[in-house]
Amino acid sequence: MKLAFSIAMRFLSSSKVQTLLIVLGIAIGVSVQVFIGSLIQGLQKDLVDTTIGSSSQVTITSSEEDNRVADWESIISEIDSLDLPTELTALSASADLPVFIDSGDRTLSVLLRGLQFPESNAIYKIDTRLVDGKIPENYREILIGKGLKEDLEVKIGEKITIFTPDRTVETLEVVGIFDLGVASLNRNWLISTIDTAQSVGNLGDAVTSIEMQVSEVFRADENASLISEALQNPSLQVTDWKSQNEDLLSGLNGQSISSIMIQVFVIIAVSLGIASVLAITVVQKSRQIGILKAMGLRDSTTSFVFLFQGLALGVVGAVVGIAFGLLLIIMFSTFAVGPDGEPILSISLNYGFVMLSAIIAISASTIAAMVPARRSSKLSPVEVIRNG
Repeated sequence: MKLAFSIAMRFLSSSKVQTLLIVLGIAIGVSVQVFIGSLIQGLQKDLVDTTIGSSSQVTITSSEEDNRVADWESIISEIDSLDLPTELTALSASADLPVFIDSGDRTLSVLLRGLQFPESNAIYKIDTRLVDGKIPENYREILIGKGLKEDLEVKIGEKITIFTPDRTVETLEVVGIFDLGVASLNRNWLISTIDTAQSVGNLGDAVTSIEMQVSEVFRADENASLISEALQNPSLQVTDWKSQNEDLLSGLNGQSISSIMIQVFVIIAVSLGIASVLAITVVQKSRQIGILKAMGLRDSTTSFVFLFQGLALGVVGAVVGIAFGLLLIIMFSTFAVGPDGEPILSISLNYGFVMLSAIIAISASTIAAMVPARRSSKLSPVEVIRNG
């Protein structure tokens, strides 16, 4: 083994330009894998965060006509006691009902959302998205979005009058302004405590939904299935974001497949390049190999010479490629920025993925060296020396 490794390093060092080109080829392949893979993972993460990062990922609602979830506190306690496939990061109840606001020349249809504070902040992050004012604490206090504030031209401390579908009229006090970053929500949501929404909607002690977020979003469906089985209540239905966002999932799967295809073709190109160059090396070094065999070098040792070359090229190429890939990520994050100075796309650097790319490159290089290794082992020293 030691002799084979020594000969392999001597062969590589004797053809420095050729060795450098192979290393650069592997490095470019690995850097493309690291950069493209990290870019796509970051894009997927941003897309998921934007779509469901601030919304319920597992939701319990009523299947009855009144849309009421009774005894919700017991349900929450039962869910808390379950050993779920992926940990819950948020669990809260909400009482939602459509209401109308008479703004003088027109009637606005909005959604009054009674949230369970502070638990709901883990989902909607209302506490960090307040433009002005405070979180509702008392009965008949509400938050309005900044878009609705502009439409109604109201200020903190002023009151607005709403009426429900059954024509019940209520007066609520504006105690804060929020900005959720979505124009439609900023114009269509009123946020209050659960008590206020229950009173306005005549819900009694019931709510309309129980909302959850999970630590691993792509396993939300597993949690939903287990919770549904545990509750065994035909009047309740448990849904998850995956079943309600099939188009999004298709898009994410398409991105993942495209990333894999890019990586596969890069590996194939690198492998073919290494196999071709080492095959030429067998021809170039055939006289030396023949002499070494005539001196007693075994066929297996000859094979290891080329396997060690493939391994060494793969290791060096992978290390350089990772460095190039990280440099590309840094340059992209530094120069590809929007008007606000933030990167136009957030790149997710997964060290496990980086290591996997390196391992794949090293494995591909070593496997690619097997063809010339096998060919070298079959060289006859007599024929090689005779033919020059």
